Amino acid sequence: MIRSIPRHPSASPASGLSRPGHRFPLVAGLVALALLAACQPSGPASDAAGAISASTAQAHRQSAGELDLQSRQAFEDAERGLIARPAGQIRGPAGEVLIDFEAWGFLEGKAPPTVNPSLWRHAQLNARAGLFKVSEGLYQLRGFDLANMTLIEGRSGWIVVDPLTARESAAAAIAFAHQHLGKRPVSAIVYTHSHGDHFGGVLGVISAQEAAARKIPIIAPEGFVEEATSENLLAGIAMGRRSIYQFGRDLPRSATGNVDAGLGKALAYGTVGLLAPTLLISKADQAMKIDGVPFVFHNMPGAEAPAELSFHLPAHKAYGGAEIVAQTMHNLLPVRGAKVRDALRWSSYLQQALDQLGDTEVVFAQHHWPVWGQARIRQFLVTQRDVYKFTHDQTVRLLNAGLTPAEIADRIRLPASLASQAAARGYYGDLRHNVKAVAQFYLGHYDGNPANLDPLPPVDAGKRHVALAGGMDKLMAAAQAAYDGGDLRWAAELLNHAVMAQDGHAPAKALLARTYEQMGYAAESSTWRNSYLSAARELREGLPKTTLNRALVSDMLLQTPVERFLEAMAASLDARAAEGMHLKVNLAFTDSQEHFVLWIDNAVLHHKAAPPAPDADVSLSLTRPLFVKMLTRSASLKDILLGPDLSVSGNRFDLVRFFSLLDKPDGLFPIVTR
Repeated sequence: MIRSIPRHPSASPASGLSRPGHRFPLVAGLVALALLAACQPSGPASDAAGAISASTAQAHRQSAGELDLQSRQAFEDAERGLIARPAGQIRGPAGEVLIDFEAWGFLEGKAPPTVNPSLWRHAQLNARAGLFKVSEGLYQLRGFDLANMTLIEGRSGWIVVDPLTARESAAAAIAFAHQHLGKRPVSAIVYTHSHGDHFGGVLGVISAQEAAARKIPIIAPEGFVEEATSENLLAGIAMGRRSIYQFGRDLPRSATGNVDAGLGKALAYGTVGLLAPTLLISKADQAMKIDGVPFVFHNMPGAEAPAELSFHLPAHKAYGGAEIVAQTMHNLLPVRGAKVRDALRWSSYLQQALDQLGDTEVVFAQHHWPVWGQARIRQFLVTQRDVYKFTHDQTVRLLNAGLTPAEIADRIRLPASLASQAAARGYYGDLRHNVKAVAQFYLGHYDGNPANLDPLPPVDAGKRHVALAGGMDKLMAAAQAAYDGGDLRWAAELLNHAVMAQDGHAPAKALLARTYEQMGYAAESSTWRNSYLSAARELREGLPKTTLNRALVSDMLLQTPVERFLEAMAASLDARAAEGMHLKVNLAFTDSQEHFVLWIDNAVLHHKAAPPAPDADVSLSLTRPLFVKMLTRSASLKDILLGPDLSVSGNRFDLVRFFSLLDKPDGLFPIVTR
């Protein structure tokens, strides 16, 4: 149940919103993020006592000294235009909690010793959830998911910009807006970019049937569908598992656990859908009217997202910065993984935004809170522009001087003029991580030292380091000394070798967990904090209890081109098992009239759109919905084989043999142990 908290104490409580009752995980990635199981933190909390080391305290003092933590301007901006706050919870299809508005109540007062004070301030700002008026006819819903939903008042209804990650969170957000602004139909949808937290909830604001019947314009940047489905379908399982660390999914919401997600409070691991765009923005600058509202779209691909747009609203004197701008240093390579982002191009887009400001009076983005006033807007955009340009240029300079990415990451520091700006701080991205991303963008992961050209795998390296140290006891003594002396990076390296060498060594796992805990407490970056604390939790409690529930992305997969599935199937072929095999399969979709031929040569699975091959070993005819059910394992074998939507001709044994060659990972692989 979501209920409203009125802005003024004297106001009467608003009526509650019933929990969304529709049944409907990434991405990034999402849609790697959305491919995760819909679930919230469960199980026992961390056993951390909350004590901090001297090195952690020193890290906190350093962060506090670089930023004016007493400034109230950002808090005023984060509260400006507040109409109402939500309370209660948003729940998923099985009753699980997706968003808990009251879970962040501990974020009050001065930073506790277990949280970097700079991150604590950012976490407090992100906790300002609610419905906000940005300017006349322009509203935002913040805190209902990781991203913001922006509503623009059109002539006949709401133009919805970025309908969040999940059907449940989007339905709750739009219902909350209707409760306080009056019920209006959706007159258009704008997807700013191809990350799942900006489109996955679209079926929570409008049904596919209504969108089609009313011919609702759905606007997106060129390449949107390909980028929204390709990367995340191919590597979605690995990204999804790693995103549990990035977003701290299983950490308790507390001062010793998850305090923030950098871009917002939390990701709603709910049911993901997709409506295909009806209009693609392909020009660099493209003006049009949408439901009577003038827009000027700016195509900005290949920076924060492979497909992305920003836009001006001339009548509102407003600039919608999508995710090109944020109240934090963004990441050039998420810790969950993704395609590396182009820092130089990103910086150029921010210069373009500066050049096109005109009489803009407010800049709003699809995360965080807006910035008002020309002078402050220019400072904000210049800061954002220069943090990416500085990172790019100085990394390239030092690469050309012969330094390795790790050496550069240890050497580079933001100039004071940037370090003193909150919008340049690494609450979501991190300078050290971004340096390595720039190096990878140009030179790849290899640092040029042949010792690292073909390194030993972790378990083998761990065993040899333990032996070199003179056995586990001596390595543990060295690690304990490093921990006691505040040399946590060295302690973590030693203990990682110990755990890889002997996974059952309880003292090594316990000390490594304490080490990661201190590193998490010290971190200014929410993604680093969540990663360290998630690693500590996994060392203490084992793997997460839930795996991927792919059925929750069925609505999105039904809109995904078949070619993306076939690419993902090829990437799951067990090459050793397929070696020497020659199989050819005809695949026909009876509802869409699409035909493909799949064949295996040289332990590689190929496909092409083509009429059925007469020499195929087996032919399979089925509907797209059944195909999706097969891939998401939401249909039983009996339903598949005996249902009316599937027919097989040819050698059925060959069909079984073909599918047996495809891996079926569950996404529950270990990260910090083996």
